[in-house]
Order: sequence, then structure tokens, then C-alpha cells
Amino acid sequence: MRKLAFALLLAALPSRAQTPAQPSPMEHIILVHAHRGGRAMRPENSIPSFKYGISVGADVLELDLAVTKDNVLVVSHSPYLTQPASDDPRMAAALLNERRCDGPPLPPGTTIHSLTLAQLRQYDCGLHPLAAFPHQQAVPHTSIPTFDEVLDLAPQGTFQFNVETKIFPNHPDFTPSPEVFVKMIDDAVARRHLQSRVILQSFDFRTLHAMRALDPSIRLSALFGAARYDGMMGITDPDKSFAHIAKITGADILSPDQSLVTPAEVQSAHALNVQVAPYTVNTPADWKRMADAQVDAIITDDPAGLLAWLRAQTPALHP
Repeated sequence: MRKLAFALLLAALPSRAQTPAQPSPMEHIILVHAHRGGRAMRPENSIPSFKYGISVGADVLELDLAVTKDNVLVVSHSPYLTQPASDDPRMAAALLNERRCDGPPLPPGTTIHSLTLAQLRQYDCGLHPLAAFPHQQAVPHTSIPTFDEVLDLAPQGTFQFNVETKIFPNHPDFTPSPEVFVKMIDDAVARRHLQSRVILQSFDFRTLHAMRALDPSIRLSALFGAARYDGMMGITDPDKSFAHIAKITGADILSPDQSLVTPAEVQSAHALNVQVAPYTVNTPADWKRMADAQVDAIITDDPAGLLAWLRAQTPALHP
């Protein structure tokens, strides 16, 4: 349990509308994905954070999905409502980057899948800004939103949704099966006719294959990180080459940890007509490194900062 939680947290730490044709180098535009809505400024994966991401002009809202005991899709990076206790200093540091929710006391390590939506609604997840993000504002009375509530923001712009399934091969008790999980997502998207604005992403490629079989109109993004975390997350394939990941997933987009990005790897993805959107990139030095590698998009906790940096380049890398 402790190892799993540690891997989940580290995976995101500072961790085809139709897909546009690949631009030429002189026309290179980098899209901005607001990670968890923009947690540098607002409580993560919340309606306030998604409204913030929309307000600053992010191209894509990135979010994570879990499933409640009564089968409601809700937005959460961690599969836990109360994070597991640990005396491991590495995990303790990682836990500081997970949101803290106040409400009725529960044992450490209580999963979202063990609670109903009504139970989750009793928790306020906006009171405690994260120390890693000194500009993050507290927003009291911030509950964990449902996926439906996030999709209801669609009329506020033309932005897209990059939706991650928080599902783990070594913990089937945390979620429904991949097939059931993606059917729930697809049904919610289809009710609003938003298929062209949704990307499904996952570290667990079973959900990508399930969605491709169910609804080929949904774009797919393959998430992958450093190999040293694979065992904790139930991932068995050590090959992190971009061409290999593209071929085994059939994904339209690759989302590697930024540490795996090189110009050669990006070029190998582009040769297969696959885009690259690394995570989680938060500093000008790393934004430059990603831009120099010719990535197509960047997932960042600071969408406003990234947009300003992209527009300041010569030539500008964002309209």
C-alpha cells in the first residue's frame, strides 16, 4: 500500500477537436495543458482550479478520475481521500504535494472507491495550500467535483479536456475494470457531444485499448515515467522509447515524464505521426528544453506562466 501511494504521488511531481497537422519548425506552436487545472494557483482538480485554467487561456484542462463506491466519476489524482501514513521520508515528502481534505475522520489510506459521493461531499479540499506552490490560494468550501460538473464548464470556451484514468493493474480493488471505467467516461462525454474535445490518458494502457475499441473518436494519450517506479505501479514493460510506446498503445499522443524527453525521441514520435506532451514542466529552463526538443504541448502546473513565456519567444510559440 505504501509503495503504491509513493509511486502514484511521484508520477506527477515537479512528474484528435481534431489533432492539428504537425507544424513546420517556423510555425511551431506549443499547446498548454493546465495540470489539475493549474495547481500553482488554485486547489488542484477543483472547479476553482479549472475556472482558473480557463480564465488564463489554457488550451487544455488536465484532470484525473476516480470512481466512488456508488459508481460516480469524480476528479482526484490520488485514489485515496486520506493519504496513507508513512515513516519513509521520501513518501512523506511526496505526501506534502497531495491535497488535504477536511471532514469526518477516516483511517489513513481510505480509498475514494470505498466511499459514496454523498460521503465525499462532506469534505472541504480547498483550505490548505500546498507548500510546494507558494502562490496557491486557499478556496474554502471546495469539494471534490464530479466529472459531469467539470464537463459542464465546456460552454465557457473551446478548450479541451485531457482526462486521466487513475487505475492500477496491481490494485483492481481501486476502480472498476478498464472496460467499465472507460464506458462511464465515454457515456458522460457523449451525453454532451464533446468527443472532439476529449483526450483519454493513462499509465495503464488497458484503458487506452478499451477506449479505442469502444469509441475510436476519442483521442488517446499514453503516459509513462521513469522505469524505477514501474514495479510500484504494476507496470511490467521497461522499454521507454517513444516509438515502442507509440506502437504498443496506438496512442495519438505520448505524455512522458519530462526527464525522458530528447530531440531524437520526439523526432521518432513525429515520424509515426504521434504528438508529444510531456509532464509536469514548471520552470522557464525546462520549458526551453521542451521547446528546443520540438514538443507539441506541455503539461504544467503554471499555465499562465508558460503562456507568457511561449508568447515572449521569437518567433512566438503560442498565439
